[in-house]
Formats: sequence, C-alpha cells, structure tokens
Amino acid sequence: MMPVTIKTLTFAALLQVGVFAFATGASAQVGPRGGPGAVMDIDEQPGLTAPDDDIAQLDPQFRHQPVYFRTTEKPGTIVIHTNERFLYLVQGDNRAMRYGIGVGRDGFQWSGLKTIERKAEWPDWTPPSEMIQRQPYLPRFMAGGPGNPMGARALYIGGTVYRIHGTNQPQTIGYAVSSGCFRLVNSEIIDLYSRVPVGTKVVVRQQAAL
Repeated sequence: MMPVTIKTLTFAALLQVGVFAFATGASAQVGPRGGPGAVMDIDEQPGLTAPDDDIAQLDPQFRHQPVYFRTTEKPGTIVIHTNERFLYLVQGDNRAMRYGIGVGRDGFQWSGLKTIERKAEWPDWTPPSEMIQRQPYLPRFMAGGPGNPMGARALYIGGTVYRIHGTNQPQTIGYAVSSGCFRLVNSEIIDLYSRVPVGTKVVVRQQAAL
C-alpha cells in the first residue's frame, strides 16, 4: 500500500498539473503569430495593468517601423490588412509606417471604407452585449485608466462599434483575439494617435492585395 505521505504528494502534483492545464487552455494559441491561422483564445482582463515596457514584449516585426508599401491611397490614410495582422499609415511615395495589431476572431472580422470620427485618451469602456454574453463577469461600464482593457488611447471608427485602441495584453498582438476592434500595445497606440487626426480615412481589408 502506498504511504499516506506519498499519496498526498501525488495528489498535490496532479492537482498542480490540472490547474496549469486549465490556465494554459484559457489562453490557448493556434497557428503561427501573424499568420492566417494565428488565433488566441483569451478573455479580457479588466484591472490588469500593462507593463511599462510593453513594446519590448513584441516580436520585432510587430514594432512600428517604416516599410515599403505600394498603394494608391493618399498620405495619412490608415490601411488595415486583417490577414497580415498589420496596420499601415500611408506616408506617400510607396512608403508607410507599419504597426503590429491584434484583430477580430472569426465571426468578428469585417472590411470596408470608414473614417475616424473621434479620438480619446484613456477611454472609458462599455463592453458590447455579445462580449458580455461570452464573459458575463465583465463590468457593464469601466472608466478609463491603466487597468482598462481599452488601453491608453482609442480611435473610434465611424459607422461602427469598433475602435483602434490600446491593450493591457501585449501578448495578443499578432493574433485574432478581439470582438472586431484592432488593438496595439499602449506605447504604439500613443504613437499612432499622435499622427492621426479626426476625419482620417480607414481602409480595412480581409486579404492582402496582390
């Protein structure tokens, strides 16, 4: 017969493994980051504070940088390639500033031509009803601040309930994770926010143009 002490230790070890597996499942990742199948199953975490060095947690490809970008859009236009997980701020002469983003999960992705209708620093957050149905523990309203999942800045996309905003979860950049909004780490949305005025044209594309 197994000694009581060994039984207790074995049970404790199994319990720890189970807890670890549950925690891992809550933020399961599928597909390579930035690829068409890159999905992260993770809930919003109100109250979580993003690290001050959030940009340091990004893969270098997702840090904002000037890139070659062939387009007929005018300078100042935002072009979002959902499939690539990148947002481009057109600068002219086939150049753009590129930012890594998190995008909507399947069923929450969309495309179209819109404009930025307003901007906000440390925006308030009112979770949509669809999100509350999936995560009933969420607050119905949360004032802006470091623990707000909307992050440090928000650009509101006219004619929709969607925004380009910050996040307190830098690990979600490069994945399909949101309910239709586009998220950047706080240091990156602050940079983008400073470059984008109200009235900016936004082009959202599901597939990269060939």
